[in-house]
Amino acid sequence: MRKERGIFDKFHKTIDELNGKGILLVAGDPPNLMTIGWSTIGTIWHRSIFTVMVRPTRYTFEKMEASRTFSVCIMPPDYKKQVAFCGVKSGRDVDKIAHCGFTMEKGIRIETPWIGESLIHYECRIIHKHRLDPSTLEEEIDRQCYPKKDYHMVYYGEIVGVYSEEEER
Repeated sequence: MRKERGIFDKFHKTIDELNGKGILLVAGDPPNLMTIGWSTIGTIWHRSIFTVMVRPTRYTFEKMEASRTFSVCIMPPDYKKQVAFCGVKSGRDVDKIAHCGFTMEKGIRIETPWIGESLIHYECRIIHKHRLDPSTLEEEIDRQCYPKKDYHMVYYGEIVGVYSEEEER
């Protein structure tokens, strides 16, 4: 059974997964999934914020632009292949939810659903966004991460709820 947690109770587990196999961003209606590995959690403007970055070339970008909310899901270790799949396939071409066999659950505090098989999920409300400005980016990062000049949109999601199983699997 899901239990609401403190905003930063699952911080270390979330950061470990970001640095490992990645986590899943859920956006839009109908929802699309995208694997993310570049993200931050912290406090900005006296609010708890989950920032996610989405390139304009991604199908998820369209979903984020049409929505005011998103969820972030940390999956169990045995879902490594599904998380990887969601990072290399586009929702324009394949229904990633059906392909991976995920169960989508209605958001608790937001419109966007979350993945029922997840260990932890964050529900976020977009309060700001901006396109990454290449003129202020370190040249080495620009060269390494943006050879196609497809700079991310950075979304700032106020964390309105964090939920996990009573005992994580």
